[in-house]
Amino acid sequence: MQYMLLIYSDEAAIQSATEAQTTEMMAAYGAYGEALGKAGVVVSANRLKPTATATTVRLANGKSEVLNGPYAETREQLGGYFLIDVADLDAALAWAARCPGASHGRVEVRPIWAM
Repeated sequence: MQYMLLIYSDEAAIQSATEAQTTEMMAAYGAYGEALGKAGVVVSANRLKPTATATTVRLANGKSEVLNGPYAETREQLGGYFLIDVADLDAALAWAARCPGASHGRVEVRPIWAM
C-alpha cells in the first residue's frame, strides 16, 4: 500500500540554520533516502521551494481567485514528501519515525486513495 509522508517544519528556522546545521540536516536526509531506496520502498520524494514561491487558487462565487503565497498561516509549513510503498500502516509509521523531519517538525502519514 502506498503512503505519503508529508514533512512539516518551521521554514524560518530552516532558512536561518547555520551552514553546519544545514550540512548535517542534508546528510541526515541523504541517509534516510538511501535507507528507503535500499529497502525498495521509496516511490518518489522531493523538497518544496519556500512558501513565498507558492500560489494558491480557490473558487469563490463561481470565479477563480489566485492568491500569492500560502493560503493558511501556520507555524509549520509543508517542506517536502516521501511517497512510499509498504505492507501496512505500521510499516509506514516506522519509516515516518525514522525521517529526520520528525525530529525538527512533524511527519504526517496519509494513505494514498487510488483513483
